[in-house]
Amino acid sequence: MKDRTVLLKMNEKQDQEPNSSNSKTQVTDDIDMKGREDLKRFKKRKLRTTSELLEDEQAAQVEDEEERLDQASSPSGTTAASLTSQQRKEKIAAAVSTILEALGEDGSRDGLRKTPTRYADALMSFTQGYETTPATVFGDAEFDENHHEVVMLRDIEFFSLCEHHMVPFFGKVHIAYLPSGKVVGLSKLAKVVDMFAQRLQVQERLTTQISRAIWDELEPRGVAVYIEAQHLCMMMRGVKKSGAKTITTSMLGVFKDDFTVRSEFLEMTRRS
Repeated sequence: MKDRTVLLKMNEKQDQEPNSSNSKTQVTDDIDMKGREDLKRFKKRKLRTTSELLEDEQAAQVEDEEERLDQASSPSGTTAASLTSQQRKEKIAAAVSTILEALGEDGSRDGLRKTPTRYADALMSFTQGYETTPATVFGDAEFDENHHEVVMLRDIEFFSLCEHHMVPFFGKVHIAYLPSGKVVGLSKLAKVVDMFAQRLQVQERLTTQISRAIWDELEPRGVAVYIEAQHLCMMMRGVKKSGAKTITTSMLGVFKDDFTVRSEFLEMTRRS
């Protein structure tokens, strides 16, 4: 009888105690649920943080590029800035005389006697773009006009000097912009090309400088620049590929964001 009473009490105690297995399962489920919620919050926070970082990085890249382009817009160093035009010519001529001597040439012979001065004059002409700014080029040739379709100037010839070897590269530039109430005299677009081409250049930077100058001065809805050029540094030396052409583009505003507008511009560059 006593044993039976003890057994009954033990059964009652077990019935009163919560199921440990179910309890553990519930706790585990609660932990998993909380963990999933924490993970979701972490991912959202991480995505937001990553997006903010990308925006900051892109903004920094734009600022760095603009600063780099500004630095490339004029000769660096205080020495060149402090020299007069005549002093610069004399320094260039003296350097050319040294080069001729290093080549083993007789700089006093008839054909070379005036070469240093001639080359100095030529180089000053080739790089006269350093003396000009976009504001000077555009001047008062901007006009209010209710035109909202693409304006394009094609086949603008240019010659420039590669800054790596100081030999020419040349070709054609196509420019288009979508006005936002203001247009510019067409000749100014060609002059902007000359201004940047008449410097020591690389084609990639030349393309970007032209597009940004038009973008900053006219404040249009979009700008597109397409350059196709041949480089004598690839034709006369090195790989010696006379038929190779280099194509670069720079798209801003709607030309960058709108596929249809960009495609229309690229199609216009291919028309004969």
